[in-house]
Amino acid sequence: MTSTSRLTVAQALVRFLAAQYTERDGIRQRLIGATWGIFGHGNVAGIGQALVEYADDMPYHQGRNEQAMVHAAVGYARQSNRLSTHAVTTSIGPGATNLVTGAALATINHLPVLLLPGDTFATRPADPVLQQLEVPYAGDVSVNDCLRPVSRYFDRITRPEALIPAALQAMRVLTDPVETGAVTLALPQDVQAEAYDWPEEFFAERTWTVRRPGADPTELAQAVRAIRAARRPLLVAGGGVHHSRAEEALAEFAEATRIPVASTQAGKGSLRWDHPQDVGGVGHTGTTTADELARTADLVIGVGTRYTDFTTASHTLFAGDGVRFLNLNIAPFDGNKLAGLPLIADARSGLQELTEALLMHEHRVPPAYVSEYTEDKERWEYRVDAAFEAEDPDIRPTQPQVLGALDELVDESDIVINAAGSLPGDLHKLWRTRSHDQYHLEYGYSCMGYEIPAAIGVRLAAPDRPVWALVGDGTYLMMPTEIVTAVQEGIAIKVLLIQNHGYASIGGLSESVGGERFGTAYRYRSEDGLYTGPPLPVDLAANAASLGMRVLRAKTVRDLRAALAEARAADTPTCVYVETKTADTVSGAPPAQAWWDVPVAETATRSSAVKARELYERHVSTRRRHL
Repeated sequence: MTSTSRLTVAQALVRFLAAQYTERDGIRQRLIGATWGIFGHGNVAGIGQALVEYADDMPYHQGRNEQAMVHAAVGYARQSNRLSTHAVTTSIGPGATNLVTGAALATINHLPVLLLPGDTFATRPADPVLQQLEVPYAGDVSVNDCLRPVSRYFDRITRPEALIPAALQAMRVLTDPVETGAVTLALPQDVQAEAYDWPEEFFAERTWTVRRPGADPTELAQAVRAIRAARRPLLVAGGGVHHSRAEEALAEFAEATRIPVASTQAGKGSLRWDHPQDVGGVGHTGTTTADELARTADLVIGVGTRYTDFTTASHTLFAGDGVRFLNLNIAPFDGNKLAGLPLIADARSGLQELTEALLMHEHRVPPAYVSEYTEDKERWEYRVDAAFEAEDPDIRPTQPQVLGALDELVDESDIVINAAGSLPGDLHKLWRTRSHDQYHLEYGYSCMGYEIPAAIGVRLAAPDRPVWALVGDGTYLMMPTEIVTAVQEGIAIKVLLIQNHGYASIGGLSESVGGERFGTAYRYRSEDGLYTGPPLPVDLAANAASLGMRVLRAKTVRDLRAALAEARAADTPTCVYVETKTADTVSGAPPAQAWWDVPVAETATRSSAVKARELYERHVSTRRRHL
């Protein structure tokens, strides 16, 4: 006779989650490392009580904003190479809908996170309950259905016994390297508290093997032929290189073939910045070296990349006559993009197989090609030095000089986190990545407010490493709330807060497309009704301090260097606050090396928009379909 335990649905779920593990390459670890939560009437008596009941088995972290809790879980998952993640529980109503942005970010970036929002009563003893959305045409719809399109798996547990198959499916998706993303189990508040006789087998430890599939022999042979036939191949490393921990395999491939390696935002750091085959970021925010190679490549080898419009410069970058694509990707959907030859495999396995096959043929690219990109890279590094250098240390720094000061300080143990604004472009072009996981850019969703909570998640996954959240004032104002969490838990993140009085990145974009920087500055209204008056007297450093963070203010480059060093050595959450000056042609970051398609008004009376449209049409004419 099967033994059972009588537990509530919430208790059974927490106990089940505590017994789930992943294993890859012989390394085993917990799948759900902890649960984040904010409690309300929709989860306090269910999941909340269960977390108290099993506090020794399931660590709990108190959050301040539901979206930020998802960001923290995603940061933890990325730092854990997608082998471990966190769960997030919320009440019904606004607590649940606040999850949507974080869920979209997780799914777009292929990063696992388990969402456990409370839901309205399954038994409907009283309709409507507090915070319930009434839908006249459907009684089974709640606000949690907003999470369906941004979840890789969604289920609503309306009966206790339904938890068993739903929980197992949720774990399957979380651990599938192709399918992973946000997984949502919506939990009606009455069902959470309902008891059921659960089979003990449900709580047995389960280990989910994270697969490393190899390549199909036919696809591998086609890939080898394509590489051997190419005279100017370029490899584009995407986030899949990191997810697979394929950095060493990539280095061996590059050293064996001498094929240059460019990187997307998610793939930067796949090779160290000073590796002979590393040519830097590619695309709209890429380096001159990588983008010129992309324009003349006859074969583009994409490894673990989705080929977003920033990477392809909105399909204007890869312009060589007869250019073809070879796509090594674990996901068939991405492996078949741009009419490329698919090589469907785990990034590490596929690269190892390619290297072995090419070594048999002693294949290398021509020496003249190696000399070309090596010399181009040297010229680019001079431009980086010029952007980082501050000849007068007693002046207010530009944003690149801020990055230069940080670059002087860090070593391979530091982790740098960013997501939105003007910083991603500067970092992609300029940052000199020293380790495979130093560069943490969330650019799939480019979500303002990600950096601070993600830094908390990363620090939880890497407690002995310096973790930097780089934020501009616009991003900071979106979501500074988890500073309180960092202070409460003693999580010693470092926040580098850069004040430039507005949305600098979108302001520059606005100007380039005829928008005249409208609505992008943090300034008072002027007499004409526009935001062109003096800067707002907002003291973000004081705000961070009011939330409990230690704050170091820096007015000059000299001050900044000292403050960064002090923050790096700190064992408490510390913020370095610096106001930047507008970059000039000497100290600013190099401009975009490739185009990005942001449609410009086709008709307008203002000259700025008319001129922008003329330039837009010239760029659009260079777009091509890769068929």
